[in-house]
Amino acid sequence: MNALLNAHTTRGCDSPPHIGFASNVSPEAQSSDTGVSSEYARKEGYCWFVLRATYNRVNGATTKAKNEGITTYVPMHYVQKMIVGKKKRILQPLLPNILFIYATREQANRFVKKSPDAPSSSIKYYLNRTLPPEANGKNPPLTIPYEAMINFIKATSTDSAHVRIVTAEQCHYKTGDTVRVIAGEFQGVTGKVARIAGQQRIVVEISGLCLVATAYIPTDFIEIIK
Repeated sequence: MNALLNAHTTRGCDSPPHIGFASNVSPEAQSSDTGVSSEYARKEGYCWFVLRATYNRVNGATTKAKNEGITTYVPMHYVQKMIVGKKKRILQPLLPNILFIYATREQANRFVKKSPDAPSSSIKYYLNRTLPPEANGKNPPLTIPYEAMINFIKATSTDSAHVRIVTAEQCHYKTGDTVRVIAGEFQGVTGKVARIAGQQRIVVEISGLCLVATAYIPTDFIEIIK
């Protein structure tokens, strides 16, 4: 599923406090079980929620969350743009207007209600429309399973300009096998092998949200896990 493809525009923004690139991962992450920053360690009662921050307010929302002690993740990527006749490498969100927070439902509810210095409508839950409405008549918030979110962070926490959002139609899968990358900058990422734009890549799915493709992955860097 790729619910956010139509939202994938070229609008840029300033880099938010947490972009998760490998160069910014803290030293203790190298010895963590997940291979990413230790701040993403599993916590009892916590979930990864997906939020929409409208009007380019992702930066403000990220700062607000940090001030409230809430862990955030904003996937970023580099793109080449022509600015005043010159090519420049610009950092911008991989998923515009989307912010991930790791919080309890109570914390998330408070955060969504208290949007940062803006109308209350500026931050909303990304809803899971595959589940029935809650008592308030709305579908429940979309939550990302912990293992799936850590895998997504690994796949999008490099400074590769070739990581991209893709559609199911763009993915020409070789087999239905789940594989793991065992070397290179995407080491540890799991997903399915597909040919996209003429290159072999690993596709990571966040159910209900999007499909993400890595940069080119050599066959020698891949092992089948099931």
